[in-house]
Amino acid sequence: MTLRWPQDARIAVSLVVNLEEGSERSLIRGDSGMEAVDELGMFVKGPIRNHANESNYRFGLTCGAPRLLRLLNQYNCPATWTVCAQSLEQSPDLACAITASGHEACSHGYRWQFQYKMDETQERDFIRRARSSIEATTGQRPQGWLSRYLPSDNTRRLLAEEGFLYHMDDFSAETPFWDAPGGKPIIVLPYQLDTNDIKMWSDPSYTARVWLDYVIDSFETLYAEGGDSPGMLSIGIHARIMGRPGRARSFETLLQHITTRPNTWPATRQAIAHHFATHSPWPARTP
Repeated sequence: MTLRWPQDARIAVSLVVNLEEGSERSLIRGDSGMEAVDELGMFVKGPIRNHANESNYRFGLTCGAPRLLRLLNQYNCPATWTVCAQSLEQSPDLACAITASGHEACSHGYRWQFQYKMDETQERDFIRRARSSIEATTGQRPQGWLSRYLPSDNTRRLLAEEGFLYHMDDFSAETPFWDAPGGKPIIVLPYQLDTNDIKMWSDPSYTARVWLDYVIDSFETLYAEGGDSPGMLSIGIHARIMGRPGRARSFETLLQHITTRPNTWPATRQAIAHHFATHSPWPARTP
């Protein structure tokens, strides 16, 4: 059975703002070295602070996130903010602004850390600590989870056991589906990396306008297919990357494109997951 979106929308658009700033690797947070993900790709192994890159991350909190929030609100596009809990602990005003604007706070871990190195006890504590912190800063218990790219063998089962509604660490599909690791069901809400702005940091030639063209092409393909088989487009951005003025202009152009097309459903991932659970309840499965 083909999943249908509200009001027979041809496409669901999931805008995801990754908020990792303030929880990245640094000696000041007790780490053994600097954060390797950098605007210029400057990385030195060993116990040294990268003051320049730390300031790049601070920009995400002080300027980038507020700019993106203004644009999302201006175009009435609800977004899912995948937040590292420690980031919002340092920015309580931003936490309040995200929820006051009707956006969703999804967990991106307590810190921006890899989980594959954690044993089961450590990872369960990591999940619980993130959930409790985000609930305290936003007033909302997070319903979803996104890892720092590499989940462990236990991640999805632990999330299901801890009562999470959905899990994002999957790139295998364009619509939600059920999984039941350990026998307890959880919705898998697939994500996409090809439409993610992180490529602008990993490849300097990948500009915001190149990104914009690619995302619009992705939107138009799914929109055309949506008459018969409605799909979901995930668009991932970062406060420290897309929040820069020149890149934000391309993001605004994308929002204009999305919001002027009829039969388009911009929605939080929580709303998409709830809609899926209502119309395709467990143990029903989608192909």
